Amino acid sequence: MLTAFARAFKTPDLRKKLLFTLGIIVVYRLGTHIPIPGVDYKNVQECVDQASGNQGIFGLVNMFSGGALLQITVFALGIMPYITASIILQLLTVVIPRLEALKKEGQAGTAKITQYTRYLTIALAILQGTGLVATARSGALFSGCTVAGQIVPDQAIFTTVVMVITMTAGTATVMWLGELITDRGVGNGMSILMFISIAATFPSALWAIKKEGTLAGGWIEFGIVMLVGFVMVGLVVFVEQAQRRIPVQYAKRMIGRRSYGGTSTYIPLKVNQAGIIPVIFASSLLYIPALIVQFSGSTGGWATWIQKNLADPEAAPHIVLYFLLIVFFAFFYVAISFNPEEVADNMKKYGGFIPGIRAGRPTAEYLSYVLNRITWPGSLYLGLISLVPTMALAGFGANQNFPFGGTSILIIVGVGLETVKQIESQLQQRNYEGFLR
Repeated sequence: MLTAFARAFKTPDLRKKLLFTLGIIVVYRLGTHIPIPGVDYKNVQECVDQASGNQGIFGLVNMFSGGALLQITVFALGIMPYITASIILQLLTVVIPRLEALKKEGQAGTAKITQYTRYLTIALAILQGTGLVATARSGALFSGCTVAGQIVPDQAIFTTVVMVITMTAGTATVMWLGELITDRGVGNGMSILMFISIAATFPSALWAIKKEGTLAGGWIEFGIVMLVGFVMVGLVVFVEQAQRRIPVQYAKRMIGRRSYGGTSTYIPLKVNQAGIIPVIFASSLLYIPALIVQFSGSTGGWATWIQKNLADPEAAPHIVLYFLLIVFFAFFYVAISFNPEEVADNMKKYGGFIPGIRAGRPTAEYLSYVLNRITWPGSLYLGLISLVPTMALAGFGANQNFPFGGTSILIIVGVGLETVKQIESQLQQRNYEGFLR
C-alpha cells in the first residue's frame, strides 16, 4: 500500500490533485480556529474546558464541525447547513413534481438542483447562526459554566448581525472549498471535509479517555477502546462492502448490420442502502425535545421527564426510541431513494430482464421484495453500531463524543473507502498497482 501511495505521488496530475486536496484541508482547519468578532475568546476557552466531558445536545453538531461550534469560530456551523439542505432537497424531489422533472433532465437539471441547494444552505446558515448567537448570549451553549453568560459581552444588534454574517460567510466558504475539492482534487469535497472534521476530534477524545482511566494510568482503558475501534472498523468495512447482486440479462438486438445487447450484468443492492442518513435523522429528531426544554427553561413535570428519559443517552427510553427511529428511517429513506418501478421500466425499455422474472410489474415486485429483505439486517446493523457510544458512556465513563461512535465510524469508513476507490481507479488507468488487492 505504501508503494501505491508513492506511485500516486509520482504521477504528475494525480500528485497535483492530492496536494491541492491537502491544501484545501489545511485552509479548512485554519478556519475552524479563527474566532468570530464579538466573542470573548478567553471565556469561550474556559467554558470549553469545563464542558469537555459534557457537550450535551450540541455534541453531534460540534463533531461535524470539527470542534468549531463550541469554539464559536468562523467555520462554527461547518457543513451541517449544506448536509441539511441536501437532505431536504432529496426528500422534496420525491414530493414536488418540478424537482423530480429536473432530476430526470440529466446534467442541466442536476446543476439547477445544486443551485437550489446552495440557496437553501445560505438560508439555513443564517437561521442556525442566529440561533447559535442567541444560545451563546443566554448562556445555554455551555450549561454549568461559570462565565457562560459572558461569552458575548456586547449585546448590540450591530454586533449580532456581524456575527451572523461572519458565520454565514464561513459556511459559504466551506461549501466553496468542498466544491473545489470535487472539481480539482480527489474524492467528494463535502465528504472529505466531513471526514476531516470528525477525524480532528479523535486525538483529544482518545487522550481524554486515557486521562480519565484508572487502570494502569488509563492505558488499559485506552487499549480496550482502541481494540473495540479496530473491531468496529472491520465490521463496518465488511457490511459497507456487502451487497446483493441481482443478475440482469439484456436481449440481443440487430440494428442495421450491428448486433447490440446480449450481455450479462447485475444490479448491486447494498446491505446498508441508506448509508448514514437514518442515524442523522434519528439523532436530530431526538435532540428536538431537549432543545425545547433548554430554551423554555421550564422545570415542570414534562420537562423533568424529557430530561430524565430522552435527553439522557443512558436512559432506557432514549436507547429504545433511538434504535426504533434508526430502523424506521432506514426503511423510509430506502423507499424514497430507490424506486423499483423506475428501475424495472428502464430495464424493460432497453431489453433487460432478470432471469426467471417477467419484465415490467413482476420485476418491480421482485426488486421490492429483495430490497425489503436486505434492508432489515442493514437497519439493525445501523442501530447496533449507533448504540456503541451509549455502551461506552456506561462502561468507560466516556463523553458523548466517544471517538469510535457509530456516526463517526460510519462516515470515516464510508468516505475513506470511496476516496481510496477513486485513487485506485486513476492508478489503474495508468497501469499502476492500486491500494485494494
